[in-house]
Amino acid sequence: MTSRLSLAAEDGLFDASDAATVIFGARASDDLTSFDPSKTTVVQGMWPDHKALLQRGFETVVDAPDTADIAVVLLPRSKGLARHWIAQAMQIAKSRVIVDGQKTDGIDSLARELRTMGTVIDSFAKAHGKTVVLEPGAALPGWLDPAPRKTTTGFYTRQGVFSADRIDPGSRLFAAALPRLVGHVVDLGAGWGYLSHHILVQNSVSILDLVEADKSALDCAKLNVPDPRASFHWADARDWRPSGAVDVVVSNPPFHTGRKAEPDLGIAFITSAARILAPKGSLFLVANRHLPYEAALVEHFKDVEEIDGDPAYKILRGTRPRR
Repeated sequence: MTSRLSLAAEDGLFDASDAATVIFGARASDDLTSFDPSKTTVVQGMWPDHKALLQRGFETVVDAPDTADIAVVLLPRSKGLARHWIAQAMQIAKSRVIVDGQKTDGIDSLARELRTMGTVIDSFAKAHGKTVVLEPGAALPGWLDPAPRKTTTGFYTRQGVFSADRIDPGSRLFAAALPRLVGHVVDLGAGWGYLSHHILVQNSVSILDLVEADKSALDCAKLNVPDPRASFHWADARDWRPSGAVDVVVSNPPFHTGRKAEPDLGIAFITSAARILAPKGSLFLVANRHLPYEAALVEHFKDVEEIDGDPAYKILRGTRPRR
């Protein structure tokens, strides 16, 4: 988020200095200088941001409280999740609802839609985005997404999680190409559990740890992977540690935190996998073909090869991690 929200407050659009405030979707690096941490609750289900905001002194939760004076929604990339947060904010705010977002995140179309409902009081445009003030209390039929739902794929997902409405094609290719896995397996960045579901078809897997930073995705995974061999960890895959030696790591690592591709995120997953694997362990990884992961694999594993792929994706294996 830019400083637009702070500028809007300075311009008199809203005053949260003495108000109990709930902020939906704040990230670790966001400018929250307009809000008193002692009076502000942040709703954030991504573990790295959740942890960082706690360290900044904000009460940080995964479920919104029942009431607040002001509710602030910082628009996510997912339109469905944005609608859900705005509908929640409308229910819990007593005084005002503030919606802030970039044009690229759909703030203009959302503002137009909300204006037709008669809820918009004021707005402030700056830095390729907009801050919009709403009158709370309006019902927004169909905007709430209260629980994971089973989709046409047969799996439970929620708005805002990666690949919520379809099976990711890279994961589909990966699941079909996985060889026989034995022993203790870790799914780093498990999402809503598609790969883990297929991994546990194999009786040779004794333990499966699902590690996922997105709490909503992990809640879906618990529904999609009802197997006693599975354990679920809300954690950052880059610094998570297993309880014992790991034989295999599988991963379809994320490479976005915003709109810009960030290969360093996937490279960090490779580094983490090498750190937690047993001396003869293996990492299996699927990635978009253009992502430059081979050098990191060669740095961290003695044996590296591409075992399968198609024009869009590659499936790589690294064996025997370097210490």
